[in-house]
Amino acid sequence: MRKTWIGVTLLLITALVLAACVAPAAPAAPSGEAPAPAPAAPETGGIQIPQPVEGKFNVAFVYVGPIGDGGWTYAHNEGRLYLQEKLGDAVHTAYLESVPEGTDAERVIRNLARAGFNAIFTTSFGFMDPTATVAEEFPDVYFVHISGYLKNETNFANLFGGMESMKYLAGMIAGARAAADGQTKIGYIAPFPIPEVIRHINAAALGMRQTCPECTLDIRWIFTWFDPSLERQAAETLMDAGAYVVITGADTAGPVQAAGERGLYGIAYDSRNACDVDPVHCLTVPYWEWGPFYTLLVEQMMDGTFVPDDFYFDVDSGALGLLGFMEGQEPAPGVPAEVIPLVRDVLDQMLSGEMNRFDIFTGPINNNKGELVIPAGVSLTQSDLEGIDATIAAQTGREACTICMNWLAEGVSPDAELP
Repeated sequence: MRKTWIGVTLLLITALVLAACVAPAAPAAPSGEAPAPAPAAPETGGIQIPQPVEGKFNVAFVYVGPIGDGGWTYAHNEGRLYLQEKLGDAVHTAYLESVPEGTDAERVIRNLARAGFNAIFTTSFGFMDPTATVAEEFPDVYFVHISGYLKNETNFANLFGGMESMKYLAGMIAGARAAADGQTKIGYIAPFPIPEVIRHINAAALGMRQTCPECTLDIRWIFTWFDPSLERQAAETLMDAGAYVVITGADTAGPVQAAGERGLYGIAYDSRNACDVDPVHCLTVPYWEWGPFYTLLVEQMMDGTFVPDDFYFDVDSGALGLLGFMEGQEPAPGVPAEVIPLVRDVLDQMLSGEMNRFDIFTGPINNNKGELVIPAGVSLTQSDLEGIDATIAAQTGREACTICMNWLAEGVSPDAELP
């Protein structure tokens, strides 16, 4: 009997354990109602894929940082909100933030396409190859990559703009601030040594020399787009080395805040709100207005007129801004009065189309070692600015660069090297 009861007890325990391991069935939907949608599947690193909305044109955005970074990703998300507002109920937008570049990004982009999104915008340079790969797998989905150079003939485009024009003006302001206070050192925080970042550094250096010929631009490479701690640390080391104004090319306004804490000056990047951290010591922000282009491209996708291209806009497009100098804005208190009309004059030429990014890079221009890089009267081409070398040209069918953007301009510290 004792053995029998032990056996029965063990059977009861086993039955209870098995019952606990079986998930209960979902309750049936009431008569006449569709079942509730399945929850989003977990993705790499805990990222979950959002679900499209039936009956709408569904657009997904893939971000490299958090939407609260106050810079690059914040500006893109503002563009998404603009798109949503302009097109209303016709579209549904969703986003994924802090997606790592590389294989994780490819999985995320592929799963967004599988989920049924009609269009996917990927917003970091490191998302380029993953986007190209997935675009070939899903010919009925539209893809737009921001800041790269790859595209195809059917459903995949790239989009970027001439921010080097605004960086040139930012350099003019930084140089003027330093010169007004008898200083000669400016600092620049650089994410990666790619043509996009290099041309922004060079444009800032050339602008700086217009208002402070004796100034030099020091660089700190941080090898990341978003890392508040590293960005702040880079700003600290620049100021320790004598930088009076710190210009950032990374995603947060932390360097501006660090400069303000020392009573020095900073220039932020990406978002018109970046100066909010310290309006007194933040001189300006070169910023993006992505919304109008996002809206235009999605409208074309919806009406069937979208044609993939290498879309690259300049200041006259209205999609680039310089805080304190656009219509209805006033310069920050730290901007020297004498440079304001100079900046406004150049900006007016850019807004009217009289001056563009190619004018900034017209020779004679030396590199930071004193060697002539761009002869007198010669202007860089778009391929030069983007560093489209022979390998990339063969891959894309574009013209190869001849003065490729792999050098540092005069004004950058002679000791500076590209990593």
